[in-house]
Amino acid sequence: MLALGSLAFATPWLLAAVAALPVIWWLLRVTPPAPRRVEFPAIRLLLGLTPREETPAHTPWWLILLRTILAALVIIALAHPLLNPQTRLAGSGPIALVIDDGWPAARDWEQRQTAALDLLAEAEREDRPVYLLGTAPPASDEALPALSVSRAADARAAVQALQPKPWPDDRKTTLSRLQALSLPQGTASVWIGDGVEDGNARPLADFLAGHGPVRYVSPPPADAPRLLVADAAPGDLAGKDLGVVVRSLPAPEPRLVTVRASADDGALLARETGTLPANNDGLTIRLPMPSELRNRMARIEIEGAATAGGVLLTDERWRRRPVGIVAAADASGQPLLSENYYLERALAPFTEVRRGAAADLLKRDMAVLVFSDGGPDSPEEEAQIRKWIEGGGVLLRFAGPHLAEQSDQLLPVRLRQGGRTLGGALSWEKPAHLAVFSADSPFEGLAIPPDVTVSRQVLAEPDLDLNNKTWARLADGTPLVTAEKIGQGWTVLVHTTANAEWSNLALSGLFVQMLRRVVAMSQGVAAGSDAPLPPLETLDGFGRLQHPPPKARPISGKEIATAIPSPSHPPGFYGEADTRRALNISTAITTLKPIGALPAGVAREGFEKSPEVDIRPPLLAIACLLLLLDLAIGFALRGLLRPRPAGTAMLILLGLAVAMPVVARADDAYVVKATSELHLAYVHTGNSDVDARSRAGLIGLTGTLNRRTAVETADPMAVDIESDDLIFFPMIYWPVTAEQPPPSPRAAERINRYLETGGTIVFDTGDSGEETPGPFGSGAASQAQLRRLIAGVKIPPLVPVPPDHVLTKSFYLLHEFPGRWNSGQVWVEPVEDHVNDGVSTVIVGGNDWAGAWAVDDQGRPAYPCVPGGEQQREMAMRFGVNLVMYVLTGNYKSDQVHVPAILERLGQ
Repeated sequence: MLALGSLAFATPWLLAAVAALPVIWWLLRVTPPAPRRVEFPAIRLLLGLTPREETPAHTPWWLILLRTILAALVIIALAHPLLNPQTRLAGSGPIALVIDDGWPAARDWEQRQTAALDLLAEAEREDRPVYLLGTAPPASDEALPALSVSRAADARAAVQALQPKPWPDDRKTTLSRLQALSLPQGTASVWIGDGVEDGNARPLADFLAGHGPVRYVSPPPADAPRLLVADAAPGDLAGKDLGVVVRSLPAPEPRLVTVRASADDGALLARETGTLPANNDGLTIRLPMPSELRNRMARIEIEGAATAGGVLLTDERWRRRPVGIVAAADASGQPLLSENYYLERALAPFTEVRRGAAADLLKRDMAVLVFSDGGPDSPEEEAQIRKWIEGGGVLLRFAGPHLAEQSDQLLPVRLRQGGRTLGGALSWEKPAHLAVFSADSPFEGLAIPPDVTVSRQVLAEPDLDLNNKTWARLADGTPLVTAEKIGQGWTVLVHTTANAEWSNLALSGLFVQMLRRVVAMSQGVAAGSDAPLPPLETLDGFGRLQHPPPKARPISGKEIATAIPSPSHPPGFYGEADTRRALNISTAITTLKPIGALPAGVAREGFEKSPEVDIRPPLLAIACLLLLLDLAIGFALRGLLRPRPAGTAMLILLGLAVAMPVVARADDAYVVKATSELHLAYVHTGNSDVDARSRAGLIGLTGTLNRRTAVETADPMAVDIESDDLIFFPMIYWPVTAEQPPPSPRAAERINRYLETGGTIVFDTGDSGEETPGPFGSGAASQAQLRRLIAGVKIPPLVPVPPDHVLTKSFYLLHEFPGRWNSGQVWVEPVEDHVNDGVSTVIVGGNDWAGAWAVDDQGRPAYPCVPGGEQQREMAMRFGVNLVMYVLTGNYKSDQVHVPAILERLGQ
């Protein structure tokens, strides 16, 4: 490409034809005009004339100049001139194109590919060789080949096939490959970077700058990659509110960040939004969830990040901690007398209870192991449990008749033979109450109900450290709960039974609180396991779970806690389906640092670029105009052009039509887009959150319509009621907000005209207050806002949707119309079948339908539905389908011909 300032030529070799302009000038001069036909008079008139030398007349100089300009314009147009060309390649030697393709690059991967393809297209036009390399290790098992030069066309194909990797860049290896290549001097380098420092950015830039000019292309700080990090170790989060930290590069302006938690099936469990302050690199977001939802959680992610670093996979360490209860045979057949009955129900709300033999439970990475009046069955099992405790597990044991008679070595204290009975027939003591928990006890601060008593217990032998091992006492000072630390874990003994046989402690709320404190002390032992964990599912560069690649290898339980994701160990789930462990990008990378100063002379630029303007069409248009002018002049010189007003006017109009480019009106693109396909529309309110929810909702509804019905709809469009024509849309969704100003008289007239011509507006107040008789929302504030908003609009009388309305059967059979909420009435205009085909022009509700329909960039629900969850969302989607079908097809489902089919459907 030849560039001259802001002008360049895609095919500059054609400009060589400009050298032929003098020849064209000479040919035009020596070529006489066509001979004129002259009618001679009689021969006698020639008598007496003096003969003279006759020479052909020359073409006028100005006509020669006109034709020369015409030829020059054609030559320049064929050279494909571009205005404001994007010239990023200096010099004329080879080109080194370095692309960061690690996980941070996935956020704006499409822009990176576009920038690389544009550069390679320029290199292809200039016929320059290319060295292409990515900085992330490849996912294949093959060794990295030696770098070699390639044609720009081959490099373009490689870039089109390139995908971001779900692990960090390795610029150190990239530099080694370049050094082994002996890069020629004068190589122009373009580095498309991700802006994240890995400690080797400056050496790589120094090497490239030492061989030629370098351009560094990266996103602006506001679009920098984002990393999701837990604000505590996964094991420490099990008993706390879930908190995550969003890491990014500092930017001069604040940024809105939304984090969501979802289950394995994609169901939305929690969603919170926060603002990352300006010039800050971190934001902590809390995701409050009840234990029932938290136990279903499989991943946390940053909405819109679309990177492996923006996803935090969660395993059992994040959920309720697994507690294994060693099952004992229950010969009584009465569950209320079972040793484990109360334990299971006390632990179930905040843990994941598992039952089985001790050896089987230890294979499943338990956090707490519970024995009720029992212990290990063999010395081998006792040794296995002790090793598990030393790795961080908690052994919780309860006393009983069997434990009182015999004991083992996995007890925090030595026990006396037999037990102590309080309040029995042969005892003069009454059942004992509990003493206040001491300040050094894990139970410190718990309120003790006055009705909790202990009637029997096993006693500890007096010992020097018995006081230090005691967590709870009876009112007389007798130890009730003792514990001993073994390695990283604990062994805890409750000196009474886990059922109501010796104490009513198991019947109280204090029992649940004490168990919660014990479970919270567990660290789990999965990290201490040496067993290899095979890859189960892994993330790709965009943060999507997929089957593990062939190069993925098993990883040990110890290594996974600190491993940096790599081609051998990509981020994802490892282990078995019921005992999987998560490896995340943030396991070893917890902060992001911007790339520091680059060598002098390295030009920094972003992905944005000024548009290239192809000036070939206007040049050809001017050439056509000059050609028409030349023809007209030629006809005039030959006397073939007679002045005719009509013909002259047509010639002038033709010239203007050719010469003047068609200037499209600003709204032509809007009209073409609105009429080329079927679109649903929503009113632009000016509130970015509301507008984003409306768009996401209609995108979700559009996708459902295209999948389930014969309707083919394109992406929704936003309309401005003050300036845009509404007539192109069959239905407009209008969310009501307090900030929205009422429409101007001109806009109100446009809305009235839209309603009169058959359009339908769906007003959604979006609240969930108590139902009121009025058709303007479900609360007083909603009524006031909607009345103010439609003050100048001719709203017809409205009635609640009748049970037999077409909305209830236009596609699905419905009896309610939920959205994100399900507590409000829906109002419609009562319309006769012969008017507007029976379609109501106004529909009013307050269930936030767009919130229920809304999906994120990956097609998953964006907002939770309350109180019905996913079933309510499905019914809301069905209402949306019915709504669109009702607007498009009218009242045909009210015809009697459909009654048999509907009755048959109702009978199924």
